[in-house]
Amino acid sequence: MALTIGDLGKATGTKVETIRYYERIGLLPQPSRTAGNYRAYGEAELGRLSFVRRARDLGFSLDQVRALLKLSDDRSQDCARVDRIASEHLREVDRKLADLSALRRELKAVIDSCNGGTVADCRVIEALGPASQG
Repeated sequence: MALTIGDLGKATGTKVETIRYYERIGLLPQPSRTAGNYRAYGEAELGRLSFVRRARDLGFSLDQVRALLKLSDDRSQDCARVDRIASEHLREVDRKLADLSALRRELKAVIDSCNGGTVADCRVIEALGPASQG
């Protein structure tokens, strides 16, 4: 099975520019070329790009994806390193959720403090403006 870069992009929901970028940074190997010098991809590249896309969709950084791919390429390794990478990422997700929760509380408090009226008296506008100098 030979796929063009467009076919590979459609199959994985990845833009052609992103596929080329992943090739440049080494997440995907340089593909073979057809007689007409077009990129030609197979099942291995499709699987690898699908892995990269799923990892990126889950928020793993490019460095984490690179490390996971390297570990995936040697299936005889202990999966403890994979678990460490995933656990590190989970801690980062939890930190972001805590930050978003605090942001939500603050935004809700500002909205709840609004008593209506004119923009001149708007608590939301006031909260977004520069801090008063005392």
